[in-house]
Amino acid sequence: MHDFLVKTFPRFLLFIAVLASIAAIGVVARAWTQSQVAAYREEGPDSGLVRHTSAVWKNLNPDNFETQALQFYMNMNHDAIYKPVDPNGEPVAFHVELGETGRSISERLQDMGLIRDASLFRLYLRLNNLEQKLEAGDFELSPAMNVPQIAEALQQARREDILVRIPEGKRAEEIAQVLEDAGVVDAADFLAAVRTGDTALLGLPDYPLLQDKPPGASFEGYLFPDTYRIPVNARPADILAQMFDNLESKIGQKDRDAVAASGRTFYQVLILASIVEREAAREDERALIASTYLNRLGPTCENEVSGYLAADPTVQYAMGYDPEQDTWWPTVPDVEDYLKVNSPYNTYLYPGLPPGPIANPSLASIKAAIYPAQTTYCYFVATGDGGHVFSETGAEHLLNVQTNQ
Repeated sequence: MHDFLVKTFPRFLLFIAVLASIAAIGVVARAWTQSQVAAYREEGPDSGLVRHTSAVWKNLNPDNFETQALQFYMNMNHDAIYKPVDPNGEPVAFHVELGETGRSISERLQDMGLIRDASLFRLYLRLNNLEQKLEAGDFELSPAMNVPQIAEALQQARREDILVRIPEGKRAEEIAQVLEDAGVVDAADFLAAVRTGDTALLGLPDYPLLQDKPPGASFEGYLFPDTYRIPVNARPADILAQMFDNLESKIGQKDRDAVAASGRTFYQVLILASIVEREAAREDERALIASTYLNRLGPTCENEVSGYLAADPTVQYAMGYDPEQDTWWPTVPDVEDYLKVNSPYNTYLYPGLPPGPIANPSLASIKAAIYPAQTTYCYFVATGDGGHVFSETGAEHLLNVQTNQ
């Protein structure tokens, strides 16, 4: 027994000593961390301590040992965080791929000599809740930047803008192709967003001018034609937001009041404006064409057309893309051929306005639809030089057709 105690007692003392040392280190670390927390709260975010989000510091207390331990480690590496790798370093290009992980970004930063320690950089991101805020895109970084500066820069990707002109009178498919050809967005992705017709689904706010759009209807008609400065790799929703914002800014309160006074919705105005856009080639005829179509829908032309617009562009919209003619607006040899197209957009077969806009009209056509000329015209025919001849009766119209076509 005596021999056993002699052999084991020193080991026991060593075990107790180890435990005491661990406890002492824990007490010291805990006390040191508490003092650092107090200093941060008293001196503020510029005291030289590693920054945390307010949520982390608010919940920090002596029982939150993991956070304190990580904070202790970060402050032990203060110089590696706040001192740049090379104060005289030159800026370099740095690209982050869409979906790239924080680990991959950190390791590449270290490989390029922009930071000293990839693991320490990731820990900084974690403690400051920044990993999910890093953006994909192009950046300009430098070894002269410290860890917080690099982390902040990686949240603000450089965005190269592209100037894109959206022509008047084009349907959504054509606009989508214009955007794709400009290198802004994939045409199919943009079309998918247009066809949702749902701002909430796209994460966009409510727009007053879209309030009377029928549920389920696409955004056809609201893609306001203009020249836009669009960031490279912009989301379809971002582009739509620019178009909607532009449209809202162009239609003033006087215009909105005039729409309400007419007894029509803005959506109905857009439908008429889209037809006017496809028909009119001359500015001075837009209001006349709008007037003629509205007369066809009302009592003025009741005995002539019985509420049928009989507008060629509406049928062309229904026909869609024609590969032989290589156009979204195919023409036919004879107007009788339009009668073969069975669609609610065929205004030869169905009275009233078509279900929705057939194109995206210019401001001039929208204004013409809001403020049509006061006429008794029921017909018009193209003269072949961009203009039209207007008439009140079918007999006059037939004569004009024979004269001009």
